[in-house]
Amino acid sequence: MNDVDVAIIGGGPAGLAAASALKSAGVERVVVLEREAEAGGIPRHCGHPPFGLREFNRLLTGPRYAARLVSSAQIAGVDIRTLTTVVEARAGGNLLLATPTGVTELKAKRVILATGVRETPRSARLVSGARVSGVVNTGALQSMVYLKKRRPFQRPVIVGSELVAFSAILTCRHAGIRPVAMIEAKERVTARWPCALFPRLAGAALHTGTRLVEILGDTNVEGVLLEDAKGQISRLECDGVILSGQFTPEAALARNGHLLVDPATGGPQVDQWGRMSDPTYFATGNVLRPVEAAGWSWSEGGRTGQWVARDLAGLLPESEPSVRVSVNDHRLRYAMPQNIVLSQDVGGMRDIQLRVAQPVDGDLIAECDGEKVWGRKLRAGPEQRILVQTHEIASACAGRDVALRISEPAD
Repeated sequence: MNDVDVAIIGGGPAGLAAASALKSAGVERVVVLEREAEAGGIPRHCGHPPFGLREFNRLLTGPRYAARLVSSAQIAGVDIRTLTTVVEARAGGNLLLATPTGVTELKAKRVILATGVRETPRSARLVSGARVSGVVNTGALQSMVYLKKRRPFQRPVIVGSELVAFSAILTCRHAGIRPVAMIEAKERVTARWPCALFPRLAGAALHTGTRLVEILGDTNVEGVLLEDAKGQISRLECDGVILSGQFTPEAALARNGHLLVDPATGGPQVDQWGRMSDPTYFATGNVLRPVEAAGWSWSEGGRTGQWVARDLAGLLPESEPSVRVSVNDHRLRYAMPQNIVLSQDVGGMRDIQLRVAQPVDGDLIAECDGEKVWGRKLRAGPEQRILVQTHEIASACAGRDVALRISEPAD
């Protein structure tokens, strides 16, 4: 069994940033385990800007950005092992690996989970119709266009309006593909303004309040049936369907093992330092939440690397949580971190993130045993991320569990 100081599972922006930060902090044996043939994560498939402004003060395409992240980690002395899949994440940092040379084991003092997210496939979206050629998610489209130089269709429909859907438009433009429409089941575009302007500028109609009912065709996509907010069904001619977004954290290692998973986020439960239920394990990046941009993941990965270095030096408080945070309101998507360790080291605290599922204008309330202990005014739109300082909640609750909800103002 090989021994390392820190093993990082996932070679995307978060994992590579964590690895570089660990080496900068003086941690000697740092290894990144990447199941793909090349490290770099999702940006490696995105042959369009904007990447790199936060990290390198340059406007880069995804592949150039990914290559610079890999180069920076290698220069720092990080051991990057590609074509290496972690099969099991066992207690105490024992990892079972599948490599080109066979199955092996790795023992790490600390493990960082940076496995990111995946898009929801057609099978999980319950879309009816024949299983025809030309139905892909955004990741598959980018792989076809940028890595395999293929053009799977000419006039597709894009389903969804998260930020990744606009990446799909850019990928289509790169390949000479002209999307006919973008459809969104909600009444407004999920991505923040002014993204709603972009489909029309790209020559694609935008249909909000519209649901994909059925995919038509015998062997290839010939069209789709759509249902609007009034329940009326219409047919739209197209030769492909791009299913974008609806991200799910890639947390199978935690879910199938001994690590606790939060039912709201779908990712691992963590404290304010990213530490999981087994204190040997940390998590960072989009595996904690669906979904933030590459620059966000890179920034968080760097901070997590610093916290893990501090933990190895014995400078983090004990992992037993003093406050457990949960969401008690359907209008809030999730709270993360879910566990807060009370500490005088406020500089080590991470803000609680609350993603709002629908527009709200009222009070954000923290309750302990039915008693209001903290509150603030809140006005937010759907999918907006709200930050609450961790130590505000921790000090107000005095070690008790807290549930967060929204209280509408009285008339």
